[in-house]
Amino acid sequence: MLRRARPRTWGSAALVLLWLAASSPLTSEQPPSLEERIRERLEAPAARRAVWGIDVVEIESGQTIFQHNPDTLFVPASNAKLYATALALNRLGPDYRFTTRVVGEARVEEGVLGGSLRLIGGGDPNLSARVIPYDPKIEYREDRLEPIRELARQVAEAGVNHIEGDIIGDDTRFVWDPYPNGWSLDDVNWDYGAPVSALSVNDNRIEILVRPGAAGQPARLRLKPEVDYYTFENRTETKTTRRVARRLEMRVRGPERIVDFWGEISIRSPGREMNAAIAEPALFAAIALKAELEALGITVDGKAKAAHSQPYEFASLKDAKRKPEPEYPVMLAQIISPPLSDALSIVNKSSQNLHAEILLREVGYQRRGVGSLEAGIEEMRDFLEEAGLSPWEFYLSDGSGLARKNLVSPEASVKLLRSVWASDNRQVYVDSLPIGGEDGTLDWRFSRSPAKGRIHAKTGSLSHVTALSGYATRVDGTQLAFSAFVNNFGVSSSYIRKILDDIIEDVVMTPGSEALSSSAAGSQ
Repeated sequence: MLRRARPRTWGSAALVLLWLAASSPLTSEQPPSLEERIRERLEAPAARRAVWGIDVVEIESGQTIFQHNPDTLFVPASNAKLYATALALNRLGPDYRFTTRVVGEARVEEGVLGGSLRLIGGGDPNLSARVIPYDPKIEYREDRLEPIRELARQVAEAGVNHIEGDIIGDDTRFVWDPYPNGWSLDDVNWDYGAPVSALSVNDNRIEILVRPGAAGQPARLRLKPEVDYYTFENRTETKTTRRVARRLEMRVRGPERIVDFWGEISIRSPGREMNAAIAEPALFAAIALKAELEALGITVDGKAKAAHSQPYEFASLKDAKRKPEPEYPVMLAQIISPPLSDALSIVNKSSQNLHAEILLREVGYQRRGVGSLEAGIEEMRDFLEEAGLSPWEFYLSDGSGLARKNLVSPEASVKLLRSVWASDNRQVYVDSLPIGGEDGTLDWRFSRSPAKGRIHAKTGSLSHVTALSGYATRVDGTQLAFSAFVNNFGVSSSYIRKILDDIIEDVVMTPGSEALSSSAAGSQ
């Protein structure tokens, strides 16, 4: 007997699953937002033990992309150079030039200068053999006394063959106050802490190449440039072992013009370069010029000396009526510097401390009549107020960032960056900054990153301090201004730099459509 087939039925559980599949759209896990990625990096164990401040803003729209402690004050290290170079560019102009002169205090008669010869510093930070415009492949030409030799040659061509007086290195354009308050005592030994002077030759430093001597004997010292300025007390010893128990050490006794060396060097060592600061640059310049004049056959009866402007000579170091420059009977030689635009690249790309300090004092000299740190800082305050910064957003006590008394907020730095971007000096300023993965102090950072070439920013580094602030071009072409500071970390600087660089890369590689809205970015 045939039976009719019954229709197949579904169990209730299967029906529920079928309904869920039909009614629910296919979903996948959403990638973390920019904010979430950055917050995750800041939650790394070592990062959590540091103090971070970050501010990232779209330049044109003013939209905040990310913030973290934006109004907290941080030690900026060399990020202070952003402020000094922006000030100099605004107050002096990109075409400003410095002039170094050699004058006679008496007339030249039949080849005889009947008085002293004066080398007058004009505040040129690049009175050196430095390659200008900035070249990332070579910093200096071989002859470190090139400008001094040129001045001596001009004096000889002016017909001088005998000088009855002294050779005077004159740095009176700036107040002789060579070390800003807040610099470490150890800084002044080394070239990065060279004293500030209106007459600065070879960045006010002597390069000392220390090489092993014979076994058991002191190391050999070779100087560049070879100027008879310092006496060297060499207490080093050459060891036959590959490793040594005591490393090489150096101490500069500035007033006595003595450099002490001690420690050990392996006989297998290729050598070590140590760069000592010149304690009194104007005297060094005078000694060097005297030696070059004599090498050209010009006899000098007197000695090499220095002339300074002392702080007690001024009623105020913040503002004064500029003293008229003395008139001398004869001008014998001069060197005019490249334009300020070229000098700024040296300051920012090489993070040159001395040059930043010189620019600050030159602004004080030109704008307030006295070439002092105090006058430069006062002019800085006015400039930053014009740029939209509030007085409580910054405290600056030098131009280089070497002083730990400096304090700025990320928000203040972004305001400064946006202000310069809106000015006629934008391109000169941006071009002066290191380029990520390409040159300056950023040549190796971001070199393997997709953000390579997209970041123009100033680095900053001191013990327990790392900073990076500047401009970035996001992948969608949007221009950003950013500032990031990290203070008080107890791990290696390289670890903190890696986290910081990853954060900036996240920002740069995230299109605007995926970045945080203003309201979301403001969360702390």
